[in-house]
Amino acid sequence: MAGEITQQTQSQDNQKLERALSNRHIQLIAIGGAIGTGLFMGSGKTIAVAGPSVIFVYMIIGFMLFFVMRAMGEILLSNLEYKTFSEFAGDLLGPWAGFFTGWTYWFCWVVTGIADVVAIAHYVAFWWGDLPLWIPALTCIVLLVALNLPSVKNFGETEFWFALIKIVAILALIVTGLAMIVLGFEADGTRASFSNLWNYGGLFPTGMMGFIAGFQIAVFAFVGIELVGTTAAETKDPEKTLPRAVNSIPLRIILFYVGSLVILMSVTPWVKFSPEESPFVGMFALAGLVGAAGVVNFVVLTSATSSANSGIYSTSRMIYSLAVDGDAPKRFGKLTKNQVPRNALLFSCMFLLAGVVLLYTEGSVAEAFTLVTTISALCFMFVWTMILLSYLVYRKRRPHLHDQSKFKMPFGMLMPYVVLAFFVFILWTLTTQPDTLQALLATPVWFAILGVCYLKLRKNPQHQALRQAHAAKVEEENQAAALYRG
Repeated sequence: MAGEITQQTQSQDNQKLERALSNRHIQLIAIGGAIGTGLFMGSGKTIAVAGPSVIFVYMIIGFMLFFVMRAMGEILLSNLEYKTFSEFAGDLLGPWAGFFTGWTYWFCWVVTGIADVVAIAHYVAFWWGDLPLWIPALTCIVLLVALNLPSVKNFGETEFWFALIKIVAILALIVTGLAMIVLGFEADGTRASFSNLWNYGGLFPTGMMGFIAGFQIAVFAFVGIELVGTTAAETKDPEKTLPRAVNSIPLRIILFYVGSLVILMSVTPWVKFSPEESPFVGMFALAGLVGAAGVVNFVVLTSATSSANSGIYSTSRMIYSLAVDGDAPKRFGKLTKNQVPRNALLFSCMFLLAGVVLLYTEGSVAEAFTLVTTISALCFMFVWTMILLSYLVYRKRRPHLHDQSKFKMPFGMLMPYVVLAFFVFILWTLTTQPDTLQALLATPVWFAILGVCYLKLRKNPQHQALRQAHAAKVEEENQAAALYRG
């Protein structure tokens, strides 16, 4: 009898995700999520559009998203049984919210992963131009699957080193740029100096509309900042690790985004940046680094691979969580003996193969690519919004948990509304450009598809029971909250 109980206990344990991600893994995953490939490749376009005012753009976006992360952190730590933010959205807002948040987040990363596969193939072509593009694309997918299947620790180690490469590259740029400024480096008749930030038309040289246009480009560089929220169920000592990761976000934004942009525009005036080129390449080339383009190409290659790696991880965990809650087929809720959701992992990776096909699609792939990735970024904003709405409901229905929390969100009842208003502002900025407006108008198609799927799913007896249980729980918690406040 004792042997049967032991086997049953082990079987139950095998159906739980393993807490194998250490503090160093989480800290570097958080940094990797905060530093997107857009910083290396897209910052040239942002600088060309907004000039030095782009510094304030990144600061404002980072400031707002910090509160999204604090809201997420407080809720996750209020109940360590939560596996992802889609789960607490479903618990607090209702089963529909878990369904929409989970599948939308899955869609975000699948689309981003497809974009990364296409980018990786072209980065590899920098060195081996004669190599068929499908070979590096397919090799990358197979390699990342092989790294993620054995255990979650493998993902943590891989992401640790990918993030470290990005950190070293940015720190190298900052140190090199500071040395050029101190030594009075001069090129093309321009001396490296902090005064270059305001000597070419001031801090807002392209006017208010140029400043506003910077937001619609820069916000895409922050997608993935919430990645830490998908690691909650696999983190060792989350009460200490998650707060450290979230609280260090402002410092990361200042150092990696603001710091690098200040140095770039101090060494080279903003008017000399090309939106088609990486400013990192130009910076290292000016410093006399042999093979600067190759070095930066290696960095952006690892950055794109890191993003694809994060996508494979996060989509598999999100599908697993959805399956456990009855929002995805049951087979995706099964784990291997090493607590890895293999079926969910392979399912998501199948969609990355679309990137291989996209490489050989005729027509204006670039325009379609921009459209799809912009839709993905808009969906990320939807996920951030659901986190904030969940927090507002959490504060209303569970005041005792907020009072007991050791990781309270600053200005908890004010900032969600401020950030939500900021998201409305971002949506408005997307209407100012034809390509982003097209993406904005196309995004509701995804939610219409989800709506049809959910209407069919809610007829399932399991979901009817979930909705009834949720309604009863809401009533009970509202009564308890009233008594607690009274």
